[in-house]
Amino acid sequence: MKLITAEQMQAIDLNAIETLGIPGAVLMENAGRAAAEEILSDAHELFPGPILVLAGRGNNGGDGYVIARILADRGWQVRTLVLAAEDRIAGDAALMLQILQRLDGEIRFIDNQVALREEFSAVEPLLIIDALLGTGLSTEVTGLYRSAIELMNKNPAQVVAVDIPSGVSGSDGRVLGAAVAADLTLCFDSAKVGHGSRPGADYVGELRVLEIGIPRAARPQDDFSCTLIDESVAGGLLPQRPMSGHKGSFGHLGVIAGSIGMTGAAALCSEAGLRSGAGLVTLACPAELQAILEVKLTEVMTRSLAGHQNHLLSQNCAEIESLSVKFQALVLGPGLGQDPQTVSAVRRLVAGCRSPLVIDADGLNALVGALDVLPESGDRPPILTPHPGEFSRLTGLSVAEVEADRFRLARRFAIEHGVVLLLKGPRTLIADPAGRVRINGSGNAGLATAGSGDVLSGLIGGLLAQGLSPFDAAGLAAWLHGAAADLLADEIGCAGILAGDLLKTIPVVRHQLEGVCAC
Repeated sequence: MKLITAEQMQAIDLNAIETLGIPGAVLMENAGRAAAEEILSDAHELFPGPILVLAGRGNNGGDGYVIARILADRGWQVRTLVLAAEDRIAGDAALMLQILQRLDGEIRFIDNQVALREEFSAVEPLLIIDALLGTGLSTEVTGLYRSAIELMNKNPAQVVAVDIPSGVSGSDGRVLGAAVAADLTLCFDSAKVGHGSRPGADYVGELRVLEIGIPRAARPQDDFSCTLIDESVAGGLLPQRPMSGHKGSFGHLGVIAGSIGMTGAAALCSEAGLRSGAGLVTLACPAELQAILEVKLTEVMTRSLAGHQNHLLSQNCAEIESLSVKFQALVLGPGLGQDPQTVSAVRRLVAGCRSPLVIDADGLNALVGALDVLPESGDRPPILTPHPGEFSRLTGLSVAEVEADRFRLARRFAIEHGVVLLLKGPRTLIADPAGRVRINGSGNAGLATAGSGDVLSGLIGGLLAQGLSPFDAAGLAAWLHGAAADLLADEIGCAGILAGDLLKTIPVVRHQLEGVCAC
């Protein structure tokens, strides 16, 4: 599913009206009618209501007037609360309000919080229609509108948001002060970034995209690209696996990982590389850990780094750089620890790496304050895979600031630093240096378990070794990782999923995906 910004939607609307000659009032009527029919098909058991429609002064309110008119015409008890003075409503919205008034629609114009609370107390709605603000919101919600949002959220009635929950930015998913927590969102023409990116996505409920009569042909072109990764998108990213292939055909992944107490991270990452479909994986590890990892791993080759140590040393860099010419991709960081020598070695390895590179965990921690060591982007930019805490350390922002503005921060970081950034969390984001963004649609809370991120980094590395681009490898790996957790959750629930369970399930979901694509 392609996701667009509010600005792109405005350009599409303007093109339809000015170039194609479709009147704005027709588009508004189409939108309101499509939403009303969707509501009627779902909410018949709530008949005859009452229904409360909350409308703002803009076009989102105009859609609400159309919905109110159609529902009232079908026999529903509908009251419309307009949070603006009548003379402040203009354009197509004013036309739709006038039609509703001529049909004796029950309308209240609200200009203060006391009156608003009285209206909510006067009726116990079974359904609330949120038509306050729409997708173009760019400033924080305050005053009367914020009070209306809070009252909607406290009310036990079902809430249907028109186009987007009020308070959510359509362009990036930020919550601007407060947002309506909808049960259902009926969006028009195209899904918006705010529907797919957190935190806005948390407020959407079920999302349905409704056509409103804008032709798909002859739309204005835009360089911005954002996609929600679903099964069909993931299937299009799968690497080819010819029957004539051998282990050398499917790439050799190198993993630099592990320190005392953290051998599990190295093992999980390495095995995930094989589970991705890579033909060979070699784990280069501190000498004192090799015996432990030889026991943990059967199919993965191990390479003991020179020196008697239980963590990576600066003196190991030349050996690793020489070894890495054998690899089609390299994963650096899981379980390495934060010894000063290890930090120094990681920075040198990152600066000098010429292989497609995934940097995770302690590899990321070593880059704090040293992002200048990242190599020039080129056509194989390094992949960084932080969780919000790691991204907080890389950027100097608080975790709360990161979580409140995930989309914009991830995209900006990828562009500024010439990397593919995979920002973990529900609705994981993948951004590249060109400004493209993908949002992962799979996964659940079962991924909140030790070692899950190590599996993801190995999975990305294995797909890189099989020839995928960094952007594609990160996107497909995120989807497979989440889909494996979804399959496990269906079988055993979310609580108690182990990272090792993901390893066994990843080939299953890849096989299922191949079957879907073959059909």
